[in-house]
Amino acid sequence: MTSAPTKRESTSPDRIRGIQRRTLAVLSSAQIVGGVGVAVGLALSSVVVDELSGSTVISGFAGTATVLGAALLALPTAKAAGRGGRRAGLALAYVAALVGCAISVAAITIGNWPLLLGGLVLVGGGSAGNLASRYSATDLSPPGHAARHLSLVVWAATIGSVAGPNLAKPADQIGMNLGLVEKAGPFAFAALAFALALIVVVAGLRPDPLKLARRLDGTHATAAKHERAVRDAWRTLRVTPMARRALIMIAVSHTAMVSVMSMTPVKLHHDGSTLDIIGLVISLHIAGMYVMSPVVGWLADKAGKVPVLILGMALLLSAAVLAGTAGHHVGQVTIALVILGLGWSCGLVAGSALVTESVPIERRPAVQGLSDLLMNVCGATGTIVAGAIVGGLSYGFLGLVVGIMVTAAGLWLLITWRRQPT
Repeated sequence: MTSAPTKRESTSPDRIRGIQRRTLAVLSSAQIVGGVGVAVGLALSSVVVDELSGSTVISGFAGTATVLGAALLALPTAKAAGRGGRRAGLALAYVAALVGCAISVAAITIGNWPLLLGGLVLVGGGSAGNLASRYSATDLSPPGHAARHLSLVVWAATIGSVAGPNLAKPADQIGMNLGLVEKAGPFAFAALAFALALIVVVAGLRPDPLKLARRLDGTHATAAKHERAVRDAWRTLRVTPMARRALIMIAVSHTAMVSVMSMTPVKLHHDGSTLDIIGLVISLHIAGMYVMSPVVGWLADKAGKVPVLILGMALLLSAAVLAGTAGHHVGQVTIALVILGLGWSCGLVAGSALVTESVPIERRPAVQGLSDLLMNVCGATGTIVAGAIVGGLSYGFLGLVVGIMVTAAGLWLLITWRRQPT
């Protein structure tokens, strides 16, 4: 007798708005602590691999391993979300990251850099989870608000991500006080952060936003079709030009960002910068990535996603020029990294919102997972090439290559958008 009123209440507009507010709060909380885990490891991974291997080229594989891990876990995360809801997908990603941190601690303890790279692949699950969270924020968004809601969750990572690199040194000291070897402490600290993110998601993300959105849309039965997830995603992209363009621009933005960012700690380290300086530069870069994301989201909803994507390419070009011509000037490198982060924010927020709005809800997890897969595969490739370029040529030449790439992408988007705006 009471089931019908309960159902009506659970799907009323006011109730949905309340659930969405709760969803955004839970996702934001997970982003804060998950961002700490990602950023602590990010600040030191390339330096640790450089010290253990004695090779600048190999040090570039630290960033590659993490980005590759995010790519490899993107589809399993999306598939788990398609079958069991967003909570299941995010839990899978954070569990992988936690295990990866434990392996990394063991690898540093025994001085085994190949094992460390293996651990960093799983640590990439933290990035996969944080990236998937942004899409989780759009499941119950009202029309015209996807970019803003997505950007709020992206912004929440600011606190953890900016604090993370600056926690590397005290975490290292605490770790040594507890008996860990030097530079193992930050990865142990990251493991605790991912464990907390896992608890927040599992306990707080109820009801599951994707499950509820499907029920409201009448498409909940499609959740069983994810054996064809990749094939369906490719088919959707072939017939949806705007989603295809958005996916490409996300991939280009991420490739440009991780290529320059991953080699900057190594450059600064070789230039004689201390761990504190390196941590500060990376913190400011991450601030550029996240602090302005709500403004970027508002602008994308109001002015359009494509203009914001083009703005992002212009910012990435400016960052590449500044970084490539900085020489030994830490201040110019820092400014370049902040602008680099802002350009990435434009690409990620506007591109992700455009992907979400361009495909039907029953195909979204598959297309979103494919988007993160391709984005991180391109990013991993970029870090490999970046390591080779810096090791064989120079950091300045890396800036030139990245500048050419983002200029070509921006011009292509502008031309195709003008020819076929829908």
